Amino acid sequence: MKFSGAAQDCVPCEQREKCLRTPEKTRIRQVSFFQGKRDPQENQMDQMKVKIDSDTGRKMITRRFATVEPVFGNLRGNKRLHRFTLRGKTKVDGQWKLYCMVHNIEKLAHYGYAH
Repeated sequence: MKFSGAAQDCVPCEQREKCLRTPEKTRIRQVSFFQGKRDPQENQMDQMKVKIDSDTGRKMITRRFATVEPVFGNLRGNKRLHRFTLRGKTKVDGQWKLYCMVHNIEKLAHYGYAH
């Protein structure tokens, strides 16, 4: 997190020489706070394992499995959408929306839309 003082407060301040390292070069006080230490050897997989193993992480993953994962599982497993057959961002976006639309239509057909 970074904080910086206002020029109208720092410039006329009597404590300027004590507060700043080089008051002749620096106009305002700037402070940075670093939260926690990060091990440079720790990779993103290890960070995610620690995050998921926490109590809030377990709750988050449980909710994700109930909402997001079944859609991807259905599209990949049942619809066999392992890769896109078209090229280009707009064409891939259209193909993705088509598959999602089919998924939603199937949900309506199986469970109805009155729920």
